[in-house]
Amino acid sequence: MDAESGRGAATARRKPWREEALLAYQSLGVVYGEVAAAPLYVFRSAFAGGDIGHSPGNEEIYGALSLVFWTLTLLPLAKYAFFVLRADDGGEGGTFALYSLICRRGVRAGLLLPSSGAAAGDDVTAAAPVSAVRAALERHRVLQRLLLLLALLGTCMVIGDGVLTPAVSVFSAVSGLELSMAREQHQYILLPITCVILVCLFALQHYGTHRVGFLFAPIVCLWLLCISIMGVYNIVHWNPHVYQALSPYYMYKFLQKTQTGGWMSLGGILLCVTGSEAMYADLGHFSQYSIKMAFTLLVYPALVLAYMGQAAYISRHHNFENGSHIGFYVSVPEKIRWPVLGIAILAAVVGSQAIITGTFSIIKQCSSLNCFPRVKIVHTSSTVHGQIYIPEINWILMILCLAVTIGFRDTKHLTNAQGLAVITVMLVTTCLMSLVILLCWNKSIVYALSFLFFFGAIETIYFTASLVKFHEGAWVPVTLSFIFMIVMCVWHYGTKKKYEFDVQNKVSISWLLNIGPSLGIVRVRGIGLIHTELMSGIPAIFSHFVTNLPAFHQVLVFLCIKSVPVPHVQPQERFLVGRIGPKKYRLYRVVVQYGYRDVQKDDIEFEKDLVGSIAEFIRCADSNEKGFLDGAGQSHEGLSSISKGLPLEEDGEFNGSDSPGSSTHKETSLNTITPKPKRVRFALPKDAKIDREVREELQELMEAREAGMSFIMGRSHMRAKSGSGLIKQIVINFGYEFLRRNSRGPPFTANLPHVSTVEVGMICQV
Repeated sequence: MDAESGRGAATARRKPWREEALLAYQSLGVVYGEVAAAPLYVFRSAFAGGDIGHSPGNEEIYGALSLVFWTLTLLPLAKYAFFVLRADDGGEGGTFALYSLICRRGVRAGLLLPSSGAAAGDDVTAAAPVSAVRAALERHRVLQRLLLLLALLGTCMVIGDGVLTPAVSVFSAVSGLELSMAREQHQYILLPITCVILVCLFALQHYGTHRVGFLFAPIVCLWLLCISIMGVYNIVHWNPHVYQALSPYYMYKFLQKTQTGGWMSLGGILLCVTGSEAMYADLGHFSQYSIKMAFTLLVYPALVLAYMGQAAYISRHHNFENGSHIGFYVSVPEKIRWPVLGIAILAAVVGSQAIITGTFSIIKQCSSLNCFPRVKIVHTSSTVHGQIYIPEINWILMILCLAVTIGFRDTKHLTNAQGLAVITVMLVTTCLMSLVILLCWNKSIVYALSFLFFFGAIETIYFTASLVKFHEGAWVPVTLSFIFMIVMCVWHYGTKKKYEFDVQNKVSISWLLNIGPSLGIVRVRGIGLIHTELMSGIPAIFSHFVTNLPAFHQVLVFLCIKSVPVPHVQPQERFLVGRIGPKKYRLYRVVVQYGYRDVQKDDIEFEKDLVGSIAEFIRCADSNEKGFLDGAGQSHEGLSSISKGLPLEEDGEFNGSDSPGSSTHKETSLNTITPKPKRVRFALPKDAKIDREVREELQELMEAREAGMSFIMGRSHMRAKSGSGLIKQIVINFGYEFLRRNSRGPPFTANLPHVSTVEVGMICQV
């Protein structure tokens, strides 16, 4: 493996510059809405505490501008644009992408449920000398848990940011109305307008961003152009010498003079980089070069000019008695203040939309990797990848967002809360990125530690400045993250224990061989799909079926749908097919693999692909098959990757009369019983030579397909074993069971009709 193979396809293949330029333009509306809206509240938040005085030499203003400039330069530009963006996981970014990258390409230290590595095509470089860090992570379970908790912490803080960013952005944009009304009217006008905009923002989410996406980039582009022009105007008109503040010397003078007050103001200055994580989180929607191009050529210069213009204005207007005098809108010429207010509100909505969509995306990743309860995921676009809507999360975010807005009623406490969430995510990214540099890129430990200590030191300073404001609003992201962390840990722990129970209670192959090909029951026509989480062995629930049901289908398929820790699974690697027991048993195992960014399609084509893959496995059994599954093998022996299933041709209209209680079906899927077609046949290659046994097996599969499919699933109820500790009993008996009862079922069972479903309940003592 190449030392930096973790950079993925986005690094290896650069698109034509015209295409990159178009992607860069489109990224403005999706990636940079939040960071572009930051000038609305950065300086106001930095000076909101009143701990910083003012002197005729403008050391405080120049120092704040110098800190903003170098923070923008070192974190979004240097760290994200030139380091973090290169660490993509198959073109995808985000906290979980870094964790997945470390677990698959760095060390075998993942705590996610076992999944087939065939789809990923990744392996840990065994030939290279194992470093002390790699060996420690592979050996110590505690370090593995800490690594997972670190990734979950970053994820929870992103969710917290999804609550706070809309409130901060919209409230700050609407605050421009302060200058045109009496102070006593602020709370009666600003707060209701903010709440109305927030409700509308969340209520429109179900339409999907693609409906209004074409407006996002022009709005952000217009906003950046607006603030940069105003910045140039303020620099020329008020203080042409403000450029001197770009020297880091003014940072030193600022901190030396203001001391504790200056250190506490860092929590507000930090907000200039809010939204920087979106550069990495939204990497899968664009490319490394397009995101870097948009930031370096447009976003970064526009923001620097905007902050310099505000500083130039403030340096000539020293009235700090009222917070509005150091806000954004006072530096806007009065003649254009109302148009700028309208553009600012639109930019705030775009920035909020980006973080809401990002929250949906990261929750989908966590859910697919069994780190978050299953939720309903609606794909709002059939053409644009990654645009999703999660109703439950959307309304939870709206309620929490309105709660913090109404509860705090000012931007001071809201920005304190947002600052802690932003810097925590950045710290987590720095820690995980240093491990990627060491373990995945195979760089020296000096290189990794230099990255960790340089950027980690900067972020730690900001983190302490944000944490000291715990009682002034910073407690909100901590509380939200704690709640979401408990939910995620309980769900992950319970799901893992259930999987371990299934593995430990698998039915032995000797039991299957003893009961014979008929399985001790009557085999009737049709295909039975038995859902299981196991990729090897026979689930315990199968013996329960055989014991209690007088008949079973002539073809049984143990169907395992797995989410693997990679962004996307190639279509030719999606189906793994194997055989359980001898051929005459007609028992098959099919593992269907999806990446955490893949869309699980739910249509009739899935059934055709499933049956076609089994048929191709039967046809190529002599070359593919390495013996049937033994029911206890820890490797996936006997599973063959089917690159392309045998084409399935179905003639005639479907007749639903064979399905009791059903009407004519115009479309079917894995979730429905397949009505009986008039005729089914496989399109074999012209030069194919098929022996008699294979032909008989294919014929039987065709007859079973004609008879239809039914879906058989188990419903497990978890209980802690007697004698378990009190904490385990609370987590399993109450926490996990509550989440299981109130979460969605697997996506492919959402519309499962009762006439085609057999559910068997089991109590799992763990």
